[in-house]
Amino acid sequence: MFSFSTSLQPQVTVQLSHLINALHSLKGSVSSNTSVNHKHRENASEQDLYCTEPSLTLRDFGLADLGVRQLDELVQNLQPCVTQQESLSQLRTVPDIWRTSHLSSDSFFYNKHGFSRMGGVTPVFSKQNKSPLQTLLMVPNRGFKTLKSRTRRLQGGFDSSGEPEGFTPSFMKGFLTRDKGPDVETLDKLLKNKNIPDGQHDAFKTGFAEGFLKAQALTQRTQESLRRTRLILLVLLLVGLYGLSKTPFLSVRFRTTSGLDSAVDPVQMKNVTFEHVKGVEEAKNELQEVVEFLRNPQKFTALGGKLPKGILLVGPPGTGKTLLARAVAGEADVPFYYASGSEFDEMFVGVGASRIRNLFREAKANAPCVIFIDELDSVGGKRIESPMHPYSRQTINQLLAEMDGFKPNEGVIIIGATNFPEALDNALIRPGRFDMQVTVPRPDVKGRTEILKWYLKKIKVDSAVEAEVIARGTVGFSGAELENLVNQAALKAAVDSKEMVTMKELEFAKDKILMGPERRSAEIDKKNKEITAYHESGHAIIAYYTKDAMPINKATIMPRGPTLGHVSMLPENDRWSETRSQLLAQMDVSMGGRVAEELIFGSENITTGASSDFDSATKIAKLMVTRFGMSEKLGVMTYADLTKQSPETQASIEHEVRILLRDSYERAKALLKSRSKEHKNLAEALLQYETLDAKEIQLVLEGKTIGSR
Repeated sequence: MFSFSTSLQPQVTVQLSHLINALHSLKGSVSSNTSVNHKHRENASEQDLYCTEPSLTLRDFGLADLGVRQLDELVQNLQPCVTQQESLSQLRTVPDIWRTSHLSSDSFFYNKHGFSRMGGVTPVFSKQNKSPLQTLLMVPNRGFKTLKSRTRRLQGGFDSSGEPEGFTPSFMKGFLTRDKGPDVETLDKLLKNKNIPDGQHDAFKTGFAEGFLKAQALTQRTQESLRRTRLILLVLLLVGLYGLSKTPFLSVRFRTTSGLDSAVDPVQMKNVTFEHVKGVEEAKNELQEVVEFLRNPQKFTALGGKLPKGILLVGPPGTGKTLLARAVAGEADVPFYYASGSEFDEMFVGVGASRIRNLFREAKANAPCVIFIDELDSVGGKRIESPMHPYSRQTINQLLAEMDGFKPNEGVIIIGATNFPEALDNALIRPGRFDMQVTVPRPDVKGRTEILKWYLKKIKVDSAVEAEVIARGTVGFSGAELENLVNQAALKAAVDSKEMVTMKELEFAKDKILMGPERRSAEIDKKNKEITAYHESGHAIIAYYTKDAMPINKATIMPRGPTLGHVSMLPENDRWSETRSQLLAQMDVSMGGRVAEELIFGSENITTGASSDFDSATKIAKLMVTRFGMSEKLGVMTYADLTKQSPETQASIEHEVRILLRDSYERAKALLKSRSKEHKNLAEALLQYETLDAKEIQLVLEGKTIGSR
């Protein structure tokens, strides 16, 4: 506290800071009413720039009657200040009743020497020189100017033009003066400053206006584009948030697949029964037992037996595994759950196992029912230890637990289908999980006939069509391939504008599937066509006159795929095994093409067209020696890997193969020499008609003429 007494008023005791603030406020208000107000603002000292709002007035102190001069003297007496020229040593003479606090100055130079580098006299309350009162009373003064203090100074009528350069930081100056815009320059003044001639003033103003309007339009388009972009981004953000909220994986799963939905929604297969499945009678008989289990489970449980838990269908692609599973559900009239093995896989850990649990939970609620998992090897593959995929075993482990774990699943039968059983995990195919393994093979000739008749009923077909003939020529075809054959024949008949499908379209479709489409655009010269005719005729002659060869179906010199012609042969029945004479007959037929070229055109004019024939003949001969034990020299011994045999054994095998091929070549040459007339007639018929069927070949070889075609 500071005591102050005067003869005008009784003694008053107040805080020194309140008194000084009140004196400054009164001084500013009195000065503002004088006639030299403007001049006073221009020469204001830094003392006024750092004034603060008073909390008390002079009336509170009893000093209301003091004049301006008396107030100045009073302030000077209360706040003695030193100038730059004076030494700070005077401060040390201040009585020790005041507590001194030494504050660090704004620069190292001032701390060392006691004054700033600025020349001239520094204002009293400048940043460089603090008053002794500020020093003694520990009044901090950092010299920061704010917008609020600037507003107060401007309201008090004080200008800051006397500030030293660099006092206020540049970014603060820009912030404090941001509301000061540059003086608006009129268009007339601009014309005058640019020295534009009087005659061009109108043109200048017009161009200025047009540029202004274009700039305004460009700015408007830019703003509209920004608004559209913000709107699109907002919509995308909302859609993304909606997708995140609809997913179950920790409420964050970025895509929803229909695999789980289709797995938990059962399908009633009332329109598919065993009548729709053809060519796999043994598999149907095996699955008939499962149907009985589902229809009348008490019949078997009464004797102590238990329902099978799983049936594994194994077979090549297209043999009808999925159709069989649907037929089981249709025959038993129970809910049918379908799922593909790949639907359980997901990029997130635990999703596959969760889908397995959901599938079996829904199935148990609707038991008895059938769960069909297609492509089982995708989800039930063998488990491996891989640091790259440490969680890859969770899905199959969950499947193993659901099929035969602690909780029973009575009434739920799982049917799996795969064409790659070797890849399945051993724990999955053991009894107790997949109890039955049903093989679904490719259909035999009887099965192919049934399948062809079934699909031929669905199209308009000629009554003269023989499904048995087509079935004999489609050895190895699956049910799906036979369906495709019938469909290709129907398309060919539609292209040719025919009212029904005949044997011609079916043969065309079969050849197209086996050897590729016809290449009618290929330009083959007369010489090559003649060589091809005699080459194919050689095959046909050997096949026709050799005892154990397969019957001929057709001979043609129409290019198909990589070949310029071919002779197709049909076995009367499926061959489950072949005799030595049948194998030798196949070798002789393969040699007939090269022998025919040599006999007709000479050894100098043989072609490369017999390369595939030699491949098949060599393969048969090698199998006879190494696998079938049909060599007298090597005996009944198999040689699976020739590279592991001794050089002597390899030489013996090669010698035996050469003997078989040489003998076959000689037999074919002897037969063609004895049938040279028939050979020539057949070649000329091929050159004339390009394609001959079995009946026409027989007519030519018997010396008869072919009727009108």
